[in-house]
Order: sequence, then structure tokens, then C-alpha cells
Amino acid sequence: MNPILKNVLAVIAGVVLGSVVNMGLVNIGPSIIPLPEGADVSTTEGLRDSMGLFTPANFIFPFLAHALGTLVAAFIAARFAASHHMKLAVGIGVFFLLGGIAAVSMFGGPFWFKATDLLLAYIPMGFLGGTLAGRTRSETAR
Repeated sequence: MNPILKNVLAVIAGVVLGSVVNMGLVNIGPSIIPLPEGADVSTTEGLRDSMGLFTPANFIFPFLAHALGTLVAAFIAARFAASHHMKLAVGIGVFFLLGGIAAVSMFGGPFWFKATDLLLAYIPMGFLGGTLAGRTRSETAR
């Protein structure tokens, strides 16, 4: 297979699977850590207005969704790419970071969460995903 096509497909597969992980965790979060009384997260406006009701526990699953979604996406892209494994993994981190910045601007939230989420959930997870994929690739090459 053409290496450029293989890289493009690896990135697309990573983004799709990472997004599935992200949305899955966002959707199951409230069943594990219930939303506060009166919180409406069914619309963008409702979520934005409900942020003031959230406790720190309510931010655990959004952070995990962002971090693990990025990690899975970066790992898949780096693992199955033909070349530029770490560049693609970190690029995935940047791509998801842009989504995180958009989410923070739309939904708001406390400063500590926005800072933690934007600084720890994207670029570091992209790098970790690339590192883990590199180890997996070298172990399967033996």
C-alpha cells in the first residue's frame, strides 16, 4: 500500500476510534457519577448553564474522555502508520486539543478544569500514544 495513503488511513482510523472512546466515556459518566440536581446537559446552553452546579467529581469523566480518547487515537495512528509515527501521534494530540479549546470556549467550566484538561489531556496523551505504539511495533518486529 502507498505509504501516504496508509498514513492517512491510520490517522482517520485513530480519530474515529478515539472519538468513539471519548463519546462513550462522556455518555456513561453521568450513570457512574450522577449529575447535580437541576443540571441539564441535553443542549449546549443547558450544559453551559449547568457548569456552576458541577462538583469536581463531575469533571472526572470529561477529563478521562478527552485524555483516553486522545491516547487511543494517537496509539492507533502511530501503530498503523507507515512512517512519521510520533509526528502523527502528536498531530492527533494537536487535533484533539483544538477540539478541547472549542469545547472550553463553548461550555466554559472552572479554571482549574480548563487548565488541567488543555494541558494534560491532549499533547501529553498524543506523545504517550506514540510512545506506546513505538514499543508495540518494536516488540512485534522481534
